[in-house]
Amino acid sequence: MIDLKNIHSLSRFQRHTREHLARLKETGEPEVLTVHGQAEVVIQSVESYQRLLDLARNAAAIVGVQRGLMGMYAGTGEDAENAFVSLEEELGISPDTP
Repeated sequence: MIDLKNIHSLSRFQRHTREHLARLKETGEPEVLTVHGQAEVVIQSVESYQRLLDLARNAAAIVGVQRGLMGMYAGTGEDAENAFVSLEEELGISPDTP
């Protein structure tokens, strides 16, 4: 959740850019910038954005594994041999390639 102390007007951000950038880097917390009193953009440091992307990627992988396990338990999954044949065809890999 966004900390209410991290909501600022765009004009304040423009007047005090260095101060905001230092805080973004130090805390890793995002800031919401407003225009005419309405939230318009969220800004954050590169490091915290990369962490967010990594978390999203990991969450997607976990969901994929969970779906696969659910399919296996339900008996609706594909057997490994057929799965590998499908992958080889999809990726254009010859089964004879070492």
